[in-house]
Amino acid sequence: MTTLHLVRHGRPLLERGRPAATWSLDPAGFDDVWALRERLPQHAAWYTSPEPKAVETAQLLTDAPVGIVEGLREQERGSAWVDDLPDAVRRAFAHPREPAAPGWEPMDTCRERVVGAVGPVLAAHPREDVVLVGHGTAWTALVAALTGAEPDLERWGRLAMPDVLRVDVP
Repeated sequence: MTTLHLVRHGRPLLERGRPAATWSLDPAGFDDVWALRERLPQHAAWYTSPEPKAVETAQLLTDAPVGIVEGLREQERGSAWVDDLPDAVRRAFAHPREPAAPGWEPMDTCRERVVGAVGPVLAAHPREDVVLVGHGTAWTALVAALTGAEPDLERWGRLAMPDVLRVDVP
């Protein structure tokens, strides 16, 4: 059995007018990331989304090599600022074949991309701990796909930055 440790990145520096996919970590939140380090296996296979906030989180969490996997990036959301992100994310999950806002990737497309990226990682590391550093919405879609459950939006709403979800995969 493989245990997936799905890490949500640390708190980013919010920059209106720039796509969230380009944001970096807020240095004021580094202590929160370092505190999470103690809850993660250091002897594991480590991978991250290519987004700067995820790569920077992974670099703070481990001294091990970290692979960058393009497919682990967050749901594509363009550069338009969304005032009520939680409402937009709920719409994305409620209507997964449609963009929840202009420029957004449909949730089904995000889920297929993330699940497709995780498959080869799991195949390469049977019966090992695997740490994936990425994004809350992508992880919510992945957990639902791996467990066959409905996406847990209440848990998504409670996720901190950073945080970790664990899933055992046979």
